[in-house]
Amino acid sequence: MSRESEADPSGEDALPAAEPEVLPGALPEALRAELVAFRRDLHMHPELGNQEFRTTAAIKARLEKAGLRPRVLAIGTGLICDIGAADGESDGVPVLAMRADIDALPIPDMKTECAYRSTVPDRAHACGHDVHTTVVLGAGLVLAELHRQGRLPRPVRLIFQPAEEVLPGGAADAIECGALDGVGRIIAVHCDPRVDAGRVGLREGAITSACDRLEIALDGPGGHTARPHLTTDLVTAAARVVTDVPALVGRRVDTRAGLAVTWGRIESGHAPNVIPQHAELSGTVRCLDIDAWRQAPDIVVAAIDEVANLHRAKSEINYVRGVPPVVNDADVTGLLRDAMVARRGEAAVEGTEQSLGGEDFSWYLERVPGAMARLGVRTPGERTVRDLHQGDFDADESAITVGVELFTAAALLDAATRAG
Repeated sequence: MSRESEADPSGEDALPAAEPEVLPGALPEALRAELVAFRRDLHMHPELGNQEFRTTAAIKARLEKAGLRPRVLAIGTGLICDIGAADGESDGVPVLAMRADIDALPIPDMKTECAYRSTVPDRAHACGHDVHTTVVLGAGLVLAELHRQGRLPRPVRLIFQPAEEVLPGGAADAIECGALDGVGRIIAVHCDPRVDAGRVGLREGAITSACDRLEIALDGPGGHTARPHLTTDLVTAAARVVTDVPALVGRRVDTRAGLAVTWGRIESGHAPNVIPQHAELSGTVRCLDIDAWRQAPDIVVAAIDEVANLHRAKSEINYVRGVPPVVNDADVTGLLRDAMVARRGEAAVEGTEQSLGGEDFSWYLERVPGAMARLGVRTPGERTVRDLHQGDFDADESAITVGVELFTAAALLDAATRAG
């Protein structure tokens, strides 16, 4: 349910909301129900990055049933499917691509009351990728029918990408397999549990942040806790790395860059009276600004070495480059705005902030202009936020219809814009 019927809080002088434009490609009720069932099936059978064989097969079978010719990526999971063109041949007109990520997370599904909870231990679609996949599939099925009717002016490409959750992301593999060949623009959505179903959040410019992975090993000779002065107090050294490195990093770049080190794991020792010889830490480095992100490895590694040396610990650092920020193109963001307004009116669009989350959709935008919208998945009126990457995450399934409407309208409006 959307909020498009709510009163404008700005008062009597506010202009009335624009009426939705009439566009072809409405989602038939039978297909709506099928897509909900498809999403639930994916939700019950989550697969991790580069292991999405069942998911790939299910998408491929449904597209082939619709008369389409999907192509599984050379890496074995994920696929590409062109609508209105053979293998990307589009008479020289750049194709509009729609991307979905298909992998799940290695966490348990905690929705004990849910009939479609995960059947795979310690695996869950806790980031909404099952919704993203279903949205792109549904849009593809609707657009394929429009193409059969002669009502799709320009070709469209569907990209079902594996391994978004695996740094540096499966987008690079999809690109290497030709996902962007002939593509002029690309669009995507990401579930947002803080936005009501029926609405989307849009932002020009950076909408996510850069994200890298950090793994550290600290070593020392070990010893007795009665004599820490005769050895390297490795637990204290690890604790100081945890607390001091983020503080040092925060003072070596402009604070507006939002460069942040956050730890997810620290492990050391086996006995209360033994100073251990080894400690391990891992975490993430996130950054709002792309220029600061490019400097981040040198800054972070130098800070770790300084703290470790101060406590006489030997450090080994594995800095794993992840993804740059997703930077939405202004024109493509405008296309998504026009598409949502055409389907559901002005009230269905809201602004959104830049997130510190990382997304490998950014790799596509390094090559072609594009934009990602935040797809509202919170049931209107619900106060509890079931956040992403948590075991109780779920989505209001009416968001699937909204996402399909958004993408089909974007394809039609983009085609109409370039047809002239």
